[in-house]
Amino acid sequence: MTVSALAGRLRAEAERANERRLLVLAGDRDAGIDAAYDAVEGAGYPDEGVTVVTATEGFRFERLHPKHADRLLGTTRDCVVLDAHGEFSPNAIGRTVGAVDGGGLLVLLTPPLDEWPTRRGGFDEYLAVPPFTVDDVTGRFRKRLVDTLREHPGVAVVDLVSGAVERDGLTDAPPAGPRRDPPVPADAQFPRRAYESCLTADQARAVRSLELLRESGHAVVVEADRGRGKSSAAGLAAGSLAAEGRDVLVTAPKGRNAAEVFVRARTLLAELGALAGETGDDEGRERHLRTIEGGHVRFADPPTAATLPGDPDVVVVDEAAALPVRLLSQFVAAPSVGFFTTIHGYEGAGRGFSVRFQDRLAESDMVVRDVHLDDPIRYARNDPVETWAFRALLLDARPAVDPLVEAATVDDAEYRVVSADELVADEHLLNEAFGLLVLAHYRTEPTDLARLLDAPNLSLRALLHDGHVVSVALLAREGGLDAETRREMYDGGRVRGNMLPDVLTSQLRDEDAAVPVGYRVMRIATHHAVRSQGLGSRLLTEIREEFGDDVDWLGVGYGATPELLDFWDRNGYRTVHLSTTRNATSGEYSAIMLDPTSDAGREVQRRHTDWFLRRVEGVLADSLDDIEPDVARAAVRAAHGTPPLDLSERDWRVVAGASYGPGLYGTAPRAFRDLAVRHLADPERAELTAREERLLVRKVLQCRPWDAVADELGYHSTGQCMRSLGDAYKPLVDAYGSDVAHAERERYTE
Repeated sequence: MTVSALAGRLRAEAERANERRLLVLAGDRDAGIDAAYDAVEGAGYPDEGVTVVTATEGFRFERLHPKHADRLLGTTRDCVVLDAHGEFSPNAIGRTVGAVDGGGLLVLLTPPLDEWPTRRGGFDEYLAVPPFTVDDVTGRFRKRLVDTLREHPGVAVVDLVSGAVERDGLTDAPPAGPRRDPPVPADAQFPRRAYESCLTADQARAVRSLELLRESGHAVVVEADRGRGKSSAAGLAAGSLAAEGRDVLVTAPKGRNAAEVFVRARTLLAELGALAGETGDDEGRERHLRTIEGGHVRFADPPTAATLPGDPDVVVVDEAAALPVRLLSQFVAAPSVGFFTTIHGYEGAGRGFSVRFQDRLAESDMVVRDVHLDDPIRYARNDPVETWAFRALLLDARPAVDPLVEAATVDDAEYRVVSADELVADEHLLNEAFGLLVLAHYRTEPTDLARLLDAPNLSLRALLHDGHVVSVALLAREGGLDAETRREMYDGGRVRGNMLPDVLTSQLRDEDAAVPVGYRVMRIATHHAVRSQGLGSRLLTEIREEFGDDVDWLGVGYGATPELLDFWDRNGYRTVHLSTTRNATSGEYSAIMLDPTSDAGREVQRRHTDWFLRRVEGVLADSLDDIEPDVARAAVRAAHGTPPLDLSERDWRVVAGASYGPGLYGTAPRAFRDLAVRHLADPERAELTAREERLLVRKVLQCRPWDAVADELGYHSTGQCMRSLGDAYKPLVDAYGSDVAHAERERYTE
């Protein structure tokens, strides 16, 4: 059977069943490209319905470079040809597979399948982070991928070298049943046209539930796999609300993630004759729809949207699973809010959203409605290509079910070094371990699976209970770089896979920091059924005991929150840096912490902790002038250092006089800053309340206006706030003051 004839049969069956099929063309690239043309022509797809994802130019079809494959997200194509030679990456599969419509074909051009796992390409070079080379990268991910291609229903494989059709991919699927338009509710509060625009009963049910957002105090959570129409439902609801004159604020990890929301909202408003105007750029960052009734549908990035700019009536959060819980929690302050999240997919992990955030949502004052969409919009249920993608990319990876692990304790959990070979050989182990890693981070991509299996700098450690993973840590080896690489890094060159040495070297100007070798804890997660029982700390203790004699430090970098800073502090990690910019998606500043295990590691940690404490007061007054006080407090405390306190006699007289007498804070603010940092680094020496320490941060270190500080911290007046600052410095004068300071104090206390 020729490629052309096979493609024709695949399309015919796919259209009859309203499913998709996958055609693998295995051979050299030129032969694959020729065969792809034959497949498109044999299937009879129009050129305008075909997209080729490749680094090679010269196609008559639409072409996207693999780096730009994310432009296919939210689009629909008859056929997508993905070139897996050279520039291939796992993310490209995750980005392209969802774009193929029912009756469509995903064509994958690969090297000969038996050779593919050992072939080296651009992605292998990407995984070969210094000091490793591409020869150290393995091909486990591709081997596993090849196995799924050879085993899974709906996948056709053609060996272009021999011309043999190894698998025809035909499943003898039954014809798809007729699609029925969902009925319009008799008492619908949204416009009739919104329901007529729904393509499934699931989608109409979601829109019906979203009518609750018309009233304050409601939260609606819509969860679905990709392709179920959740973003369209969000757009129909947003348009309906705006048509009534309501202000709808839309947010998503990136502007393009919310593109479908705005497309559907705009279309609906135009059909209702309610659209008054629109503005926006191609990336969707400034998208804004205005209605005749004075309503709005407008976009803001997540950190901005979390502040509820302009006091919106409703907030719509699309791809909520790709946002951290801390940020999601802030949206509960909106009058009403809709959360829309992908359960299994490239955009994020919905189970992380479910496990980590929905408990907090349930504890809020919101009335919560949960909606789940099951029916695909563009292809039939149980589509074999979707099922294959879930398995190949572990999009549906999840931890062990609760009953299997809920009896686990710190004492009986088994510590395991889990090799990549073990993960590939044991699909259940791989699913449980990767499933926990997905929950540990608000954004996980298919590339992360390939890193886990193939990257030479990564390794996995876990705690198991009766063979099931209860806690897991992904570690990255960093440092140990040669002089030339360190010089390149110091001069601003980007050296991949060495995050902590990179920051210490390029940003903090320490060229020797990349000499010692360490392991960075990239991710750590404990099963939700046994959280807060010390298993994460036990895992870190085991890791330290294992690596203590072989490396110089253990480290971590993460979005800083008071809770996480306290966790890492309790486990022996010390603050050496706070980033000076917020993460664009999470809105958090990053903390970098080290736990030294050798003399060389201790020297790196000592000099960077000392410098952090010397410079932190200047940074808090400048680039970190908006960091949360509790984050600043916890970060300085976790440094466990002794910042210099070199106050002159006159400085001490001013500080003591402002605390106990008529002196003024504003005459020598530097002295107050030095003393504030010393206390925050050593809070045990003098007893201050949490509010008093927040006052030190906001007023003294971040130099906020008195009235703003008084309002934020709940003081009745500016005067009370000023008096409270003097009172807060009294125990500091007592604890740290010189003889001169104490003599000044006695003048006003005797």
